[in-house]
Amino acid sequence: MTTVIYHNANCSASRNALAVIRASGTEPIVVKYLETGWTRAQLLGLFAAAGFTPSEAMRAKRSPAADLGLLDTGVTDDQILDAMVAHPVLVERPFVCSPKGTALCRPLSNLLPLLEIPLRTAVTDSAGKVILQP
Repeated sequence: MTTVIYHNANCSASRNALAVIRASGTEPIVVKYLETGWTRAQLLGLFAAAGFTPSEAMRAKRSPAADLGLLDTGVTDDQILDAMVAHPVLVERPFVCSPKGTALCRPLSNLLPLLEIPLRTAVTDSAGKVILQP
């Protein structure tokens, strides 16, 4: 198995996670889930591997969750899964899968245990700001 990142290039957390993976010396498989979408089975597997329920993995801020009524009392995980399949942006990001496990890498420090090759030096963003220390 190789490292896989479910990536949204418009998200700084996702861009930073990708930069950290690459800085470790690993070239991951990058899944642009906003383009490819999700299947229900894929989401169930991803969430189970990461130890999340659909409601815990739902992106509530800067997403259509509220407009779709998904933040209301009584919404089921099945309803949330259906909405995530219809609206891929509802899935929080970035999720990373590696031979060492699966995690939602928000905060970015959640990524460290998943790296196939441990970081040796700090990783900086394009502005030179340190985004993660080994």
